Amino acid sequence: MPSIFAKKPLAVLLGEANASGHGTLQRTLGAGNLVALGVGAIIGAGLFVRTAAAAAQASGPGVTLAFIVAAIGCVFAGLCYAEFAAMIPIAGSAYTYAYTTMGEFVAWVIGWALIMEYALGAATVSIAWSEYLNKLLQVFGTSIPYNLCHSPFESAVVNGTLEHGLINLPALFVIVMLSLLLIKGTQESAMFNAIVVVLKVAIVLVFIAVGWQFINPANHTPYLIPENAEPVKNAAGEVVRSYEAWNKHGWGGVLGGAAIVFFAFIGFDAVSTAAQEAKNPKRDMPIGILGSLAVCTVLYILFGHVLTGVANWREFADPALGGEASVTYAIKAHMKGYEWLGTAVTLAILLGFSSVILVMLMGQSRVFFSMAKDGLMPKAFSDLHPKFNTPYKSNLALLVFVGAFAAFVPGSLAGDLTSFGTLLAFVLVSVGVWIMRRSDPDQPRPFRSPLSSASFPLVPFLGAAICTLMILALDSNTLKLALGWMLLGFVVYFLYGKNNSMLQKGVVVVPTEMEEEAFIKPDPSNR
Repeated sequence: MPSIFAKKPLAVLLGEANASGHGTLQRTLGAGNLVALGVGAIIGAGLFVRTAAAAAQASGPGVTLAFIVAAIGCVFAGLCYAEFAAMIPIAGSAYTYAYTTMGEFVAWVIGWALIMEYALGAATVSIAWSEYLNKLLQVFGTSIPYNLCHSPFESAVVNGTLEHGLINLPALFVIVMLSLLLIKGTQESAMFNAIVVVLKVAIVLVFIAVGWQFINPANHTPYLIPENAEPVKNAAGEVVRSYEAWNKHGWGGVLGGAAIVFFAFIGFDAVSTAAQEAKNPKRDMPIGILGSLAVCTVLYILFGHVLTGVANWREFADPALGGEASVTYAIKAHMKGYEWLGTAVTLAILLGFSSVILVMLMGQSRVFFSMAKDGLMPKAFSDLHPKFNTPYKSNLALLVFVGAFAAFVPGSLAGDLTSFGTLLAFVLVSVGVWIMRRSDPDQPRPFRSPLSSASFPLVPFLGAAICTLMILALDSNTLKLALGWMLLGFVVYFLYGKNNSMLQKGVVVVPTEMEEEAFIKPDPSNR
């Protein structure tokens, strides 16, 4: 029986990528669709919610520097993703890349981590969607009862009464509706995503342009949280935020903030999960991955600068002030005469969050699809709908799993776990590029990440190193929960995955030398 570190032959993957007909995903997405998918997944909860969270918890006004640090790590990882996605244009993203470079067990680890990234990411954003829906309803003089829009682990004083959460119904609702849209079809989902991407990018630009004139330079001084910063207290005098830990002030706070806002960048790697549905993946995948990352990084830095200039970062640390809806709070409290913009922002954010959830659910279903085809997940996850040709059983399973998480788990916990899953995937993809350069130096690479030779792997090394540092900068409780999740994954692999793996059973046939040349030969039309 093969080792748990046995690799799936590259020629087999390329053969799957070139397959067509019934039982395969349809190539319907162009470069514009892929950039829109990336922007759709990137600009969402990370920008509108996590920006204020990072400023309040670790970075202060230096959240702009935190975005830059996170973006640098993403650029290196993004170059590695682009090389893999153009070379191996198949669904599964980092899971698939790991399978052919580091073996089955590492592929399983990264696939299990991707569940945290995409599934919990979708749950996190759906919870933020619920929060902003309430803000929009309050404009019209109504709201959803606290117990029906918060998890059982949350409580708060509402109108002088202590309320406890029961279920987050709005978050569950949006998961159900978008899962059904994904089952309907990839092209329909991409069209919906493109429309809301245009809308939410326009609103971000309006906020930056209008908010710039309301910046108070005093709010940017000091630019980093000082080591002796006073803790933030609520109205009852209780400490809600302290800044003693190394990653809560100064340059350590910038790194800690980068780990928090890193959640805001996870969309670009979701583009790679759609590689098997790209019309010309060798050209379009690098454009989609790097293009969406570049657009969003610029918007993030400008947005963070304006937000922390309009309102003082300490305000976002108090749940009674900035709390759940930091952008609308800043507009209402500090941008007099532009209250209408707060309502417009809230509406655009609701639609924008919808596109984020859509892409996350799409990415996770494609990872499940690939893992199921390899036997590491139940075969049902690889079944395609007879009419719509989408992995509908994966979407239905995610509807249940993500819906339950969205309905019953607090958003802050899910967001930090998502960052861990993303960072781990980035580390392994970066390492995988270097390994592939050593093991298959002659393999055609339509896109080559720079400074990534087998003897001088600078880009892969920096990508892995920076992302590892951000993992270490995460909250200790998050790291403990993440470790528990990964240990659970090991148990599932050895009890189910290893015993049902196609590779372990010998079902995956290694092509002959002649067949391998036929698989690997580059397509002249895509040069």
